[in-house]
Amino acid sequence: MTIRVNLESPRRLLPWLALITVRIFWGSTYLGIQLAVDTIPPLLMAGFRFLTAGAALFAIVGPRHARGAQHPTVRQLRSVLVIASLLLVGGNGLLSVGETSVDSGLAALIVATVPVWMVLINAAVTRTRITATMILALVLGTAGVGVLVGGPGARVDIGGAAIVLVGSLCWAAGSVYARRAPLPSHPLVVTSLEMIAGGVLLIIAAAVTGEFGRLDLAAISAGSIAGFLWLVVAGSMIAFTTYSYANATLPNDTVVTYAYVNPVVAVVLGALLGEETLSPNVLLGGAIIVSAVMLIVGGKAVARRISRRIPLPNGSPRQAAEPPLPKGST
Repeated sequence: MTIRVNLESPRRLLPWLALITVRIFWGSTYLGIQLAVDTIPPLLMAGFRFLTAGAALFAIVGPRHARGAQHPTVRQLRSVLVIASLLLVGGNGLLSVGETSVDSGLAALIVATVPVWMVLINAAVTRTRITATMILALVLGTAGVGVLVGGPGARVDIGGAAIVLVGSLCWAAGSVYARRAPLPSHPLVVTSLEMIAGGVLLIIAAAVTGEFGRLDLAAISAGSIAGFLWLVVAGSMIAFTTYSYANATLPNDTVVTYAYVNPVVAVVLGALLGEETLSPNVLLGGAIIVSAVMLIVGGKAVARRISRRIPLPNGSPRQAAEPPLPKGST
């Protein structure tokens, strides 16, 4: 009797396993940040997180994909520096600072507005028409944030929430810029260089703001160490790698669904493991924000399907005017 093993089935499952990994790991990083900044100054924590992860990842991919003809040019390195400043310093750095006074689940819901800001920033930069869907998504996203920080039962540090929101705008701006910036050809080389640059900049920012003087090595808790290690390994190295694989093997419309799955994962983990309260304002505001993100993601998916069916007059495929959704802001 001959037994035939179907090797295609596991291969078909791998991209979906990668996407599930991205959804869970990036959703879990909000709680990881909350644990880490409990006893480690936030900018220092974020700086060493990205510097460690970036150096380790570059050591793996750099020797093969950043040499010879693939060696990054000065122009590409300049783009990497700009993107790292916006995404990792402005985006993740401010998120880490904000989470010193804001619950991880609430921070994740504020960050979930990033796709809305991205589409609006891109429309302003490219001078494309702002559609009714964009306006509705903006109204919903703004209303959702308002409910989060000022709705019934809300006990939110307004300053911390504002810092997270500014960080979200920085991440959106960096994501729009990254779409048009000249970058190295290999995505993991780009990711590792961005993390190295962002880590260095965050450590400089920590020095300027006096965080080295507030660092007490003896006071760092086991929980903060665990959160930091989780961010380095799972949140940075594994999640970025699996995202690259999922993005290369699954339809983009499927991959970007992580944008509204991540905050749900963050809220659930914050309630279960972080002992955070699921107040009515978090549930209602979160539902409104996720609805706004689904509007943006769903609208972009429909537009892409239509664009693939309607060729341009010269016979070339129609290109989408809107940028892809971000790779994740944690």
